[in-house]
Amino acid sequence: MCGDVLPPACYARAYRELGTSGRARTVEAPLTAEQRAQRAAEERRRSEQERALKEQRRKDQALLNTYGSEKDIEVMRSRAERDLNAAIQAAQDRITEIRRLRKKFEDEAEFYRNRQLPADIAKGLRDADHEIKAQESVIESKKKDQEAIRQKYDEDLRRFVELSKRPPVRP
Repeated sequence: MCGDVLPPACYARAYRELGTSGRARTVEAPLTAEQRAQRAAEERRRSEQERALKEQRRKDQALLNTYGSEKDIEVMRSRAERDLNAAIQAAQDRITEIRRLRKKFEDEAEFYRNRQLPADIAKGLRDADHEIKAQESVIESKKKDQEAIRQKYDEDLRRFVELSKRPPVRP
């Protein structure tokens, strides 16, 4: 216990204060820099957990609002895969078409074997090569998208089943 005026020796310590009603009130010592940093880190961690929990609840609700059954998820997966397969097929068809066009330019280039190619033939060959590479890049990208879509719908299905099996939680 300290007197009416807090002595300098008590500033950095916990102390008890006697109120006018005669009850003792404990005053905690001020936090050290390390304790303040620890408390701030704990508060950040707790707020991050709350944010993550709210985000998961939002995603779960969106999932339940989007799909009525497991079959709905399978239908959407099939549709997405079908669309990607169609895009891949279109790119492959385009490559076939470009290769035919390139073959025509190669046939014309045969006439200029020992001479310089005309600019339009050289440009046609370069453009065809560039377009083939671009279409191959599109195909590669779509194949990666296929895997991402499979993973997304697998996760949606897993989470939907999990949410459907447990009783609803009241917020």
